[in-house]
Amino acid sequence: MWASSDSQTAGMENRTEVTEFLLLGLTDDPHLQLPLFITFLLIYTITVLGNLGMILLILLDARLHTPMYFFLGNLSLVDFGYSSTITPTVMAGLLTGNKAISYNACAAQMFFFVAFATVENYLLASMAYDRYAAVSKPLHYTTTMTTGACAWMVIGSYICGFVNASTQVRDTFSLSFCDNNVVHHFFCDVPAVMVLSCSDRHVSELVLVYVSSFNVSFALFIIFMSYAFISVSILRMRSGTGHQKALSTCASHLTTVSIFYGTVIFMYLQPSSSHSMDMDKISSVFYTMAIPMLNPVVYSLRNKKVKNAFTKTVLKAK
Repeated sequence: MWASSDSQTAGMENRTEVTEFLLLGLTDDPHLQLPLFITFLLIYTITVLGNLGMILLILLDARLHTPMYFFLGNLSLVDFGYSSTITPTVMAGLLTGNKAISYNACAAQMFFFVAFATVENYLLASMAYDRYAAVSKPLHYTTTMTTGACAWMVIGSYICGFVNASTQVRDTFSLSFCDNNVVHHFFCDVPAVMVLSCSDRHVSELVLVYVSSFNVSFALFIIFMSYAFISVSILRMRSGTGHQKALSTCASHLTTVSIFYGTVIFMYLQPSSSHSMDMDKISSVFYTMAIPMLNPVVYSLRNKKVKNAFTKTVLKAK
């Protein structure tokens, strides 16, 4: 009995707590490192220019000081934020070959990524409600989407984001990490880090699934109901021009909603034991890099008001 106790004590002493993690990245093929670096550099450059440029246009042009562009400005800020949380680290690893990340840096990266992704989740729901108010209740739009109402929607989105991030990071890093520090991902995502724990992670997995399920389900419910009422309103319209305008207004939002929620549902609404890390990495590229790059194009560069504002700003600069 005493020998067993001593053996257990020795085993616990031999376990070393992890102080850093090693990100495997997207590929080990050395021939792909430089092409991937150039690709991600191009994507990140477009993301930064597109999103910061959109924010600047909205701030400078008074014609864009409306609820729709207020939400778009915040969406651009969030896209810039969570792309910047991930992409520079990935590029540095591809360029230098050093894919190690400290324990605290991993926790910080996870926090900001979860926070910005959750904020985007609720911003997309707020934008769906804004489109519902514009299409279904046009006469009451200005009284429904007041400055105060819009501000509270955005503030609420940020509060939900940072509360969710705090919960996920606390539950993940309250676990013990003993010997295995190899993260089968290109950033410190919750499932990829959680699966490395040497302690019982059942409760943490349940928290991840239930909290993520609530956030996604609540936002999707608002989006679904908004578009259900929008569909009814469109069917009642007698004008073909009205149909076309309403559909074009909603098409961009629906495209991003489909991509964003499709990857989120695939990634997070399942236990970590069911995850295929290779598939997770491929899916993650879409919402960490592709979506932040495409949002300014999908949402705004097809918009005449934004094009006019851009032309006006360029002419002023000359």
